[in-house]
Formats: sequence, structure tokens, C-alpha cells
Amino acid sequence: MSQFTSGLNKKTLADYFIVPKNVYPVGRLDEDSEGLMILTNDAKLNHRLLDPSFEHEREYWVEVEGDITDNAVMQMQQGLQLNIKRKIETAKPCVVEVFDGAPAVAKRNPPVRYRANINTSWIKIILKEGKNRQVRKMTAHVGFSTLRLIRYRIEEIELNNLQPGNMIELSQKSIYKKLFATQ
Repeated sequence: MSQFTSGLNKKTLADYFIVPKNVYPVGRLDEDSEGLMILTNDAKLNHRLLDPSFEHEREYWVEVEGDITDNAVMQMQQGLQLNIKRKIETAKPCVVEVFDGAPAVAKRNPPVRYRANINTSWIKIILKEGKNRQVRKMTAHVGFSTLRLIRYRIEEIELNNLQPGNMIELSQKSIYKKLFATQ
């Protein structure tokens, strides 16, 4: 879970990292998602990443069930009407690209369900907003269930070869340059 405490008897960030008490994750990943998390105690950084008016890029690598169609990609790119917390909201247009094959990513633990007779596709989705479970709702809306969801990039900060459970420390100057150079 992308938090440090839980009353649900589930693993949290505290099971992987020792950080000062005033450090928190910026943004969330749902329990079934994985990938890049930024941990900080910088209130200005937190505000600039969570305030929708700043529209920073988030890149997700998504494995979906089935052979993704050009029509599904086009629909997601144009923006969809999604049910977000029992309210219909229009997702902003985004970038969606289909990978030629599976990208080089760490194995998932536990693994995603596996069915030998059903093909899967990998797509890249670049958003400038972060609605609740947006990527999963987008792929489901166009008929493709999300099997695996990895947040690969936030602006110019990428996972690259960082493995699950590992952390790197960035200076304030470095992180601001990577996140806000174009703003």
C-alpha cells in the first residue's frame, strides 16, 4: 500500500523503507499497481505534484488482456467519460502507444494471473491528470482489462533499472529540475 500505516494487515511502505516520520508519498498507487513513488517532506513539491492545475506528465506501462485494437487506442487518446467516485467525469486527451512486445520489467511478485490461451498486449499511457483508478477504468471502458499497471515515469524521473523495493535519494535541486524544468 502506498502509505506508511495500515489497519488492514497489509504491507505498507514502512515494510520496505526506513524514512523520517515527516516524509510521505506524493500521489498514490492502488494496491494492485506498482512503480515509481516519490517520498518527500517538501510541502511545495507535494502541492505542485498533486494540484491538477500543474498538469505534470505521468507515464504508465500497462499490460492488458487481449490484443489491443487501434480503435481502443484512439478512444483512450481522445478522452473518455469515466465513472470516478460515482460521478461521470471526462478524462483529458492523452498519449497511448502500443509496445511491439513486452517491455523489460521486473517480474511481479505475486505474479499476475496467467492464462496460456489468452494473448496480452502492453501499452504506454501518458496522462497529465490523476483521477482515481483512471488507467484501469480507461482500459476497461474500451474492453481490455488491466492485468499489470506500472507507473514508469513522473515528468523526467524514470524507474529505469530501479527494482521493486529499492530507493534512490535525489537532492531538492535535482528533483525540481527533473519535475519542473518545463513549467
